[in-house]
Amino acid sequence: MTPSTKTPVRQDRDALTPRAVHVVRGVNPHAPGSAHLKMGRTEILATVTLEDKPAPHMRGSKEGWLTAEYAMLPRATSDRQARERNLQNGRRHEIQRLLGRALRASMDLRHFRNQTLYVDCDVLVADGGTRVASVLAGHAALHDFCDRLIHSGKLSEWPVVHNVGAISVGLVGEELRVDLDYAEDKVARADLNVIATSDGKLIEVQGGAELGPITVDEYTRLLNAGVTAVGDVMQELSRQLAVIQGI
Repeated sequence: MTPSTKTPVRQDRDALTPRAVHVVRGVNPHAPGSAHLKMGRTEILATVTLEDKPAPHMRGSKEGWLTAEYAMLPRATSDRQARERNLQNGRRHEIQRLLGRALRASMDLRHFRNQTLYVDCDVLVADGGTRVASVLAGHAALHDFCDRLIHSGKLSEWPVVHNVGAISVGLVGEELRVDLDYAEDKVARADLNVIATSDGKLIEVQGGAELGPITVDEYTRLLNAGVTAVGDVMQELSRQLAVIQGI
């Protein structure tokens, strides 16, 4: 952060408190699993589709496959962005790969042999943390999907083996903050996206220093704060997902 940059002031939460999370399941009547998730002012719509066809590289395997797609609507941000028709969009592909890895880690895909699960995450409103909110929305949509399979008798065993969540953490000036909004993210001197299970096991960490090197101690503090915050967010998300909507 440059000397002239003003540190954003947080409203209604301290440095280690994530933004409020609110999720509603079953919002898309056409999808077998769906969720609308709000994290502060960031909003994500996630849907699940099951295709009775194996991914090409999984033919003959004992497991199914899960793939994720991510997109941002033109007015998800303060200025209109062109629709993402360019398949070479590097940021989008990076986020899609992250979502796929995170959500595959949550599922026992042996229940979906010779099938492919598609999780589509669309950003309706962006105010920082869209990729971590997409992990949470994708998890919620998969929960909705699996719950429907169990209730319909199409599946007898719960296939979600890990509750997987994500959070951003950063150094804003000298202060460590979790779940950065856009104003904080753009001035952070370091930031990480931490993807972990609700019981504290790591899946992936993305990010690094933005305004010069940080110490190993600072990195470790960011990582530990992120894992703790994921646990807190997943506890609240699990409580909300226990409410069945739209089945």
